Formats: sequence, structure tokens, C-alpha cells
Amino acid sequence: MGNQYCQGVLDCLSNTKGIYLIKREATIELGDVTPHNLQQLKRLNQVVFPVSYNDKFYKDILEAGELAKLAYYNDIVVGAVCCRIDVLDGSRRLYIMTLGCLAPYRKRGIGAKMLEHVLNYVEKDGDFHSIFLHVQVNNQSAIDFYKKFGFEIVETKEQYYKRIEPADAHVLMKLLRPQKNVNDSEK
Repeated sequence: MGNQYCQGVLDCLSNTKGIYLIKREATIELGDVTPHNLQQLKRLNQVVFPVSYNDKFYKDILEAGELAKLAYYNDIVVGAVCCRIDVLDGSRRLYIMTLGCLAPYRKRGIGAKMLEHVLNYVEKDGDFHSIFLHVQVNNQSAIDFYKKFGFEIVETKEQYYKRIEPADAHVLMKLLRPQKNVNDSEK
């Protein structure tokens, strides 16, 4: 047999009788966002999201630590998740700013792996009231994805997005276990 070439997650083995295809497990790993790969994150966001993010967004991401991760599928950057901590009325909430994956790599567990990382982070911390995010009202696949993880639509914000249609966004939220109120410890 001459040189044979296989793509994707299949490896080729050849012998005198022919070629055998052996399925190989795809690896999904999360890695840190660094100055060295920040350009990959920028490009990914340009492709995945209908909105643009400014330089301050990316500067903040470099300081986000575990709250910003790139997703690798067989060592190829295909997705990312970026979050920040918000405080409202003394309660800590995790805001998912972006969580996205390139279209050809969807439905392979990559989004779930990124969201599970976020859920593990807030569980380990133990002091978050909720996790929330905005989703464009017509993005039913994203809404369904988050609902599988216990998120609910709690509000719809009209004209949330600028320069994209539809401009309205649903606020999806997942309430976590009740946290201790700062004032409770003083009683």
C-alpha cells in the first residue's frame, strides 16, 4: 500500500491486506489564557460571537486566572470561556461574559467541559449566590444548553445589544446554595 492519510480522530494502520481505521478518543483540555495566546482568543471571539470586545475586556481576561480558559480539542483551540465576579447587594455572583465554541466542534462536549469548569469553580469557592449570563433571544441552542445545567430565564432586557438584531437578550441564571450574609455573622 502507498502512503495513506487520515484526518480527524481516526488513525490509519496498514498491512498487506488493507487499511484498518482505529477510532481514537478525542481529548478535550482547558488551558490558561496568556499574553502568548491572547490573539487566538480574540480571533475565536470574532468568529463565534456577533459582538466585538474592546481592549479592556482582553486586558481583564489576562488577570482572570481560573475564570478564563481556552478549550483545546486534540490540541487545537476551538473554544473559550471568560467570566468575572460581580457583587450585588453584598452577594457574589459569577457572570459568564463569553462561552463559545467554533461551529464544527459543537455537540462534542466542549461547551459542557467549559461550563463544568465554571460550576466546579463556584462550588469549590462556596461563596457565590448565583451564576448568570446574557443570551440573544433568538439563540435557542444556547438557551437549551444552559437549561440542561439548571439555568433559567429570569428576565428579558430589551435593546441590550448594540448594532445586532435582535437586540434583546435573555438573562439566564442558576441559583446556588444560599450563602451566608455578611450581617448574619454579627448577630
